[in-house]
Amino acid sequence: MGISPGLRGEVEFTVADADTARSLGSGSVEVLGTPRVLAWCEAASISALADTLPAGMTTVGMRVQLEHIAPSAIGAVIRVDSSLDKVEGRRLTFTVSAHEDGRLVAAGKVTRVVVNTDEFLSKLD
Repeated sequence: MGISPGLRGEVEFTVADADTARSLGSGSVEVLGTPRVLAWCEAASISALADTLPAGMTTVGMRVQLEHIAPSAIGAVIRVDSSLDKVEGRRLTFTVSAHEDGRLVAAGKVTRVVVNTDEFLSKLD
């Protein structure tokens, strides 16, 4: 498969109204919501795999461990980094972290599994 530890990904987003806990239904305040942080951590992990998966293959989320430890206001710029730590067959484990101006906002682990896209989607039938 050619995927080995050390691959890194990074994404950057600006917190918008749609990213808040209130908008996402995960709280009542107008700050960056944990569900959005999680989605951004997965996006960073996917970006670490850019151009490494064979045609017809993708990854799907399997497990997440995330600590959202600091609030971020609308307009804040959040940088999310991901590093592939472990490859166990088709299972890929990433360490992820989100920062705002150098301040840690969230940190954790994301596990994704490599699957054949067609075979995976056939399970919907």
